[in-house]
Amino acid sequence: MTGVPERGALDALRLRSGARRPRRLRRTPALRRLVRETTLDPGDLVYPLLVVEGRGRTPVPSMPGIDQLPLAALEAEAHELAELGIGAVLLFGIPAAKDPLGLESHADDGVVQQAVRTLRAASPELVVITDVCLCEYTDHGHCGLVDADGYVLNDETLEVLARIAVSHAEAGADVVAPSGMIDGMVGAIRAALDADGREQVAILSYAVKYASAFYGPFRDAAEGAPAFGDRRSHQLDVANAREAELEAALDVAEGADALMVKPALGYLDLVRRVSERFPELPLAAYNVSGEYAMVKAAAANGWLDERETVLEILTSIRRAGADLVVTYHAREAARWLREQA
Repeated sequence: MTGVPERGALDALRLRSGARRPRRLRRTPALRRLVRETTLDPGDLVYPLLVVEGRGRTPVPSMPGIDQLPLAALEAEAHELAELGIGAVLLFGIPAAKDPLGLESHADDGVVQQAVRTLRAASPELVVITDVCLCEYTDHGHCGLVDADGYVLNDETLEVLARIAVSHAEAGADVVAPSGMIDGMVGAIRAALDADGREQVAILSYAVKYASAFYGPFRDAAEGAPAFGDRRSHQLDVANAREAELEAALDVAEGADALMVKPALGYLDLVRRVSERFPELPLAAYNVSGEYAMVKAAAANGWLDERETVLEILTSIRRAGADLVVTYHAREAARWLREQA
């Protein structure tokens, strides 16, 4: 007997005396909270609102828990969201009538313009972001003016987008969010806002928006599906990443105050790339309707724990680099976060 421990005992001693054991910091809920790298708070969430003109509250079948809201419902909605601590709303409008030029999009009494005024009066502290596009207002459902062949006209559309943005700003929007992926949209909107004395209104650009299959439920909800063709001529190819960085760089150069990546879950690599490329700008990621609907369907069938799944998804989007998450889960997530605080 030499008093020297056997090899196995020596290895165990080494582990006891100084080896790194990451599990030490996972031992209790309090420790896990203390060293958590990524936080999720209701103030990080942006809740999309679908406001409809001339109709009552209507559930969206493919998006359980989401309704088309009449203007009369917005005051109560604003109070509830503010109470939950949700950071902002993103407004989409569904007009009573559509036409080839989408004229209701920039009307003084348009549905979004009325909605902005209602929300401003009901909850002055709630940040109001407005979607700036034509797809919900045109009878053809495309994101801009189209020619005889159905091609979305770029420069002709810019003037209309600028008018929409100014009308939203005049109604009281804090932030305008152009979503059509039309070349030059940020520059045109910035110039129009500044010329109207609206230099304080920020632009959140849908800088990286893919031609994704995950938008289906939203197109039903917003009644903005294309009547013909698709949107691949202006939205990004799902296979491209370098092009996404180019789009973001162009929008930054044109004066974007914040950027967005859409969708989120299948594009977390782009969330990371854009956040690292432009760390000086806030970055939003849009957890879109199809991503929402998948979780709802799986939870309804008992295949997933909805609460745990939603909070994991939202945390993963934040972990990838998003400062803000636009999500239809915002209301539920805010309640769950409050319960576990």
